[in-house]
Amino acid sequence: MEVMTHSSTFLLPSNHHSPSVTYALVVLNQPLLRFTPLLWNHAQVRVCADGGANRVFDEMPLLFPSDDALDVRQRYKPDIIKGDMDSVRTEVLEFYTNLGTKVADESHDQDTTDLHKCVAYIRDFTPNLDKSNLCILVAGALGGRFDHEAGNLNVLYHFSTMRLILLSNDCLIYLLPSTHHHEIYIQSAVEGPHCGLIPIGMPSASTTTTGLQWDLNNTKMGFGDLVSTSNLVQGEKVTVQSSSDLLWTISIKACNG
Repeated sequence: MEVMTHSSTFLLPSNHHSPSVTYALVVLNQPLLRFTPLLWNHAQVRVCADGGANRVFDEMPLLFPSDDALDVRQRYKPDIIKGDMDSVRTEVLEFYTNLGTKVADESHDQDTTDLHKCVAYIRDFTPNLDKSNLCILVAGALGGRFDHEAGNLNVLYHFSTMRLILLSNDCLIYLLPSTHHHEIYIQSAVEGPHCGLIPIGMPSASTTTTGLQWDLNNTKMGFGDLVSTSNLVQGEKVTVQSSSDLLWTISIKACNG
């Protein structure tokens, strides 16, 4: 079985992350993460999902209180604003379009979420972006309304062949497809030790891990049965192999942009 490796080096300064990984950033309509500037600087494409543009406009200057607000807004200009346009303010659209930001109004499509639209755009309409080892970081994907969170988790499954990472100030989540054996390299300075492996969509008949305080050994998991929450990473590497797709989640420590 092919090995898929994972590492949260995007939570580290630019000189520490792997140059072979290409990052894209999607900012959702939730309060900005404290480390949004760090993610922004790692990314080669920055997409605001509808009202996410309001968040960047209003809140990014608050992360740089000693800097001029206009300078911060010009420095952190999204490449595109995409969604059904029911949340972004007119003056925010005008400000960014005057700086050269593209706007893609998809109000005709009410069957997919704004995150889905943004991921599809990154996949299909960014010809200058190296897709060979692409990782899409999604800021503000957790917290707020639960139906929005569930929709964001659903996007992980819809784009299961792509690397998507959902981020909050407190944790990250990504999908571990059952088609691969997974090696997760822990960045202990910025993440852990609390973690979890969660089967959503269908039970896992067999999951085996190494590197956790409570490792699984051909263990059956499913809702209404065992789910591996509140586990702990024990070292620098965790391995996971499962008969079904699993969600991996790990806590994020305080880190600065």
